[in-house]
Amino acid sequence: MSCRQPTLLPAVIVTYNGAGDLQEGNVAGLYFEQFEAGQRFEHLVRRTVTETDNLLFSALTMNPAAVHLDAEYSKGTPYKERLVNSIFTLGLLVGLSVYDTTYGTTLANLGFEDVRFPKPVLIGDTLRATTVVVSKRLSQSRQDSGIVVFEHHAWNQRNEEVASCRRSALMMIKQVP
Repeated sequence: MSCRQPTLLPAVIVTYNGAGDLQEGNVAGLYFEQFEAGQRFEHLVRRTVTETDNLLFSALTMNPAAVHLDAEYSKGTPYKERLVNSIFTLGLLVGLSVYDTTYGTTLANLGFEDVRFPKPVLIGDTLRATTVVVSKRLSQSRQDSGIVVFEHHAWNQRNEEVASCRRSALMMIKQVP
């Protein structure tokens, strides 16, 4: 796999004026109209998970599980070392996809389904992500947005799949009718 640095586009956060109208601006993410079912993204941004990531995330989310925090305890587990908090892994998976897909154009995450962690993430693993657009439809309650369903997958440096999920996102429509 070749490694090249991503080109990040300058972004201006899109806002709404007092009347609820979209204020035009440049964003790196794609608008609802720009997504098509079957569209695939190989995200160039990767991230190595550190001990600090795991420690702080576990502490901030009040998860004291020894398998995340206690190196001596973890030596007696089947993995022989601490496991990275899976909810951190889920957040990182989605975060790795943002620059190429939804940066500045997402109004809300509506839900996650089929969340899976087929292999553990270990401290020092470097994760990369892929995304496929599963479907899209116009919102039934909002004229300024549509719903896009993404399928995200995370892979470690050994090309082992470590996480996957389906995410429904409320996306801005660029040309509001």
